[in-house]
Amino acid sequence: MTRTPKNTLVVCGHGMVAQRFLEEMVNRDDRRYRNIVVFNGEPVPAYNRIQLSALLAGDTTEETLTLKPAQWFRDHGIQVHDREPVVAIDRHAHTVTTAAGRVQQYDSLVLATGSRPSKLGLPGEQLPGVFGFRDLQDTRTLVELSRQYRRAVVVGGGFLGLEAAEGLRQRGMDVTVLHRGGHLLNRQLDPTGGQILADRLTRRGLNILTGASPMRFLGRDAVRAVQLTDETLISTDLVVVATGITPNRELAEASGLNCARGILVNSQLQTSDPDIHALGECCQLGDHTFGLVEPGFQQAQALARILTSESGSVRYQPTATPTRLKISGLPLFSCGQHTADDTTDSLIWRDMDTGHYCHLLIRCDRLVGAILIGNTADGLWYHERIVTADNIARFRSQLPFGQQFCEAAA
Repeated sequence: MTRTPKNTLVVCGHGMVAQRFLEEMVNRDDRRYRNIVVFNGEPVPAYNRIQLSALLAGDTTEETLTLKPAQWFRDHGIQVHDREPVVAIDRHAHTVTTAAGRVQQYDSLVLATGSRPSKLGLPGEQLPGVFGFRDLQDTRTLVELSRQYRRAVVVGGGFLGLEAAEGLRQRGMDVTVLHRGGHLLNRQLDPTGGQILADRLTRRGLNILTGASPMRFLGRDAVRAVQLTDETLISTDLVVVATGITPNRELAEASGLNCARGILVNSQLQTSDPDIHALGECCQLGDHTFGLVEPGFQQAQALARILTSESGSVRYQPTATPTRLKISGLPLFSCGQHTADDTTDSLIWRDMDTGHYCHLLIRCDRLVGAILIGNTADGLWYHERIVTADNIARFRSQLPFGQQFCEAAA
């Protein structure tokens, strides 16, 4: 057994959120933990997962994805063990056991085990040629296959699916996107915004099918076609399934920690064991699970404070998280409520010449939702209005035109 000094912090997982947590910890004035050990299931240290779509498209290289060089970890006395995931937790003994058989003691344990692509549970999903798109190895595989094959079907019209589809298209493949919702990005955009995006992607060369769901994947030795619920057959050489994520909670469940869809935590990101915390895509706070990196970064900052001198007062509470991305060169921004209802008023501005689209949702003179396509410069200002819930009555008529016009009107 590895004998370590008192105050040892062990981190299970080394994704973007875990790395941000490590950075927050070493930047604290109170360096409470003399020994920080990280066990990473992937073959490489933390990398920028957001840029995997750019890597798939050929717009960047693997070297640019690395978040911190090896020297950074040495400088801060952090041990990182790649290719060595934790496979068991002994809560009574305060130890973890890794796939390599290493037994490591801990005083505090942080679970940052992330998530994996959700399965559809359809016949043929196990066929060779059916992939997820979640990590560096997935991306390497898709890049290699794009050199061999011509046709691809992407299941899922959310962010991940559209990024995979656009990356494969830029690699020269004929790509069809299947999305069961009525419009693309239906969790972030309204129907008009989804149609604007679909039109743009269609002009770029993607085949977009909304309201379409696969029923089975067909093939003998490898996938050769996708059969839809309306019996349509789409021939293909590979399939990318990007229909959501499932939190990696199995390690926590096996150790007896309380879990639901994810690892259950309280507002201090503490599990049912007071010496074990969880953050990022593996955790669940109330009814909330987290599929975006920004809430994970907020959790990383909060947990670093919780585990140092401010532990008594710090709480993490989910907030409206803005979503910003660019697909096919088209900037998108979404925050708060994205669908109008009986309690909201809509302010809509659309410029047909520039392609700019703005849909703001207001309830009781408070901004509760914002969708921007094209010009997203005022997105964070709208986000601030949503979070602070300040009264916008004095500049309501100017609101769709952005911060400058609103401040002049006020």
